[in-house]
Amino acid sequence: MNTTRRDVLQAGAAAALLGGILGQAQAQAQVEQLKIITGFPPGGTSDTICRRVAEKMAPGYAKTALVENKTGAGGQIAVQTVRIAPPDGSVVLQTPMSMLGIYPHIYKKLPYDPVNDVLPVTLGCTFDFGFAVGPAVPANVKSIQDFVAWCKANPDKANFGSPAAGSTPHFIGALLSKHFGVEIRHIAFRGTQPAILDMIGGQLSAVSGPIGEFTQHIQAGKCRLLAASGPKRSIFAPGTPTLVEQGIKDFVFDEWFGFYVPAKTPADVINRLNTAMRAALAAPETVNGLAQMGLEAKSSTPAELAARLKADTDKWGPLVKTIGFTADA
Repeated sequence: MNTTRRDVLQAGAAAALLGGILGQAQAQAQVEQLKIITGFPPGGTSDTICRRVAEKMAPGYAKTALVENKTGAGGQIAVQTVRIAPPDGSVVLQTPMSMLGIYPHIYKKLPYDPVNDVLPVTLGCTFDFGFAVGPAVPANVKSIQDFVAWCKANPDKANFGSPAAGSTPHFIGALLSKHFGVEIRHIAFRGTQPAILDMIGGQLSAVSGPIGEFTQHIQAGKCRLLAASGPKRSIFAPGTPTLVEQGIKDFVFDEWFGFYVPAKTPADVINRLNTAMRAALAAPETVNGLAQMGLEAKSSTPAELAARLKADTDKWGPLVKTIGFTADA
């Protein structure tokens, strides 16, 4: 077959036209500004993953990307903010599992439906929890058993803080209290960092929260990590024994952060977001940045995240009954 000059010109014109169409499609697909909403304050683990991912979402997925900290009501305000946001891929919720998987068991009525008001995009990371004490607790308290004994001897100082009432860290402390038969008063904060600041300032005895939240304070000698909650020792705190290692059978708890969008967001928009966010989470800068906060970067399909939430929702139902906690009391 002979190729003429006319064929070449026609082929070139067709390629140019196709390129123009693709360029228009990409321009139409690009979001002007992406907002990633978190229910917790700057400086903590939730805020960290949001900012690491946002850095990688522009200019590919969106022209600009920023993080908004909608704190309050134990993370509920962030979920509500995204629930009523435009379903066009411009607003994304980043939330711990607790707000979607545990809260339905502790509130008679939530201002949102965890399954029908937001749709899953991708898993963001997984992490273990730690239980730490500050200067209000004597230096000879080096284990959970030591802390329990100290609490029994000092009931007026037997307390711990968590990032939110009804969160996994709250329930870890509550389950420990029930397991050992000692009253350890819970104090809820708007995030783990505010609780830690009170702890290292001597106003609070202990804090239950993500391991990564304690790292900088442990390194500075301002607090001590007594236990980790995972199935095995955390790679971020290898010198800290797990709760199971300390003789507390079946006390294994971890959690995840996930990304969600408003209901009615089109499937093609969710797929574009999923692709962009999975690439952002796989970037070395993201992986290493999250590791500094004790977070293990992971991603998933929307269906995998939906299945994970359902499994955790089913798991926590009986545990909440055991604890006997209700947020409406």
